[in-house]
Amino acid sequence: MDFTQSEHDILRIVQDTLPDSATPYADIARLTGSTEEKVLALLTKLKKDGQIRRFGATLRHQQAGYGFNAMVAWYIEEGFDPDEVGRIMATRPEISHCYLRPSCMDWPYDMYTMIHGKSREDCMQVVKDLMEQTGVTQYEMLFSIKELKKTSMEYF
Repeated sequence: MDFTQSEHDILRIVQDTLPDSATPYADIARLTGSTEEKVLALLTKLKKDGQIRRFGATLRHQQAGYGFNAMVAWYIEEGFDPDEVGRIMATRPEISHCYLRPSCMDWPYDMYTMIHGKSREDCMQVVKDLMEQTGVTQYEMLFSIKELKKTSMEYF
């Protein structure tokens, strides 16, 4: 998808923190030499067409009391439908990421979930629930030790 320089400038601003004002889109328009209507039209079109998935606030989960998170690597055995297992796992509100990836010889796990909780036990309960819901029982649970980087991707 090709963007004009004005659209590029608008997207560069909205991928970061929006202006803290009652009229953030008008502020973006002023900063980019556009109009509020053009800013809203661009964002509405990108949202409608699926290039923008959502527009919202980012909650820093650790600062909000959810200080425990674990990446859980699941081994989806033959006979299980990975798409169905992933769909079930993805419905859990405690899971922020759910990916299917290729396994390798010494690491057979192919489904990955990132689970967040207020305690280690919260995360472990989610794993227990998922085992019951999906029938998948083989996994490795890797709790985070320290956050070294967490940012949103900057495209422009």
